[in-house]
Amino acid sequence: MGQLLFVVSREAIKRYQDFKRAFSDQESVEIILDRRVGQRRRSAAGPSDPGSDRRHADRRARPDVDSDLSSLGYSVVRLTKPARFVSSSNTNR
Repeated sequence: MGQLLFVVSREAIKRYQDFKRAFSDQESVEIILDRRVGQRRRSAAGPSDPGSDRRHADRRARPDVDSDLSSLGYSVVRLTKPARFVSSSNTNR
């Protein structure tokens, strides 16, 4: 079985806390708050020319996740390989 990643909207703090509590004993479940804030890149010509975005495709685009976050306040992603969750205290490199 793969791991499950719950991405919870930043506006749904209570749901985030409820999920953290409910799945606290499940090692295969990770609950995170959505960290995205708007568009990360700007177009080369500036904001006045919306058709000149330098990106060809957003490699992180997940329309299903965006839709779920908007409508439900959370989204569940099944990870096929175990994710490497790296903590800031991990110094093995």
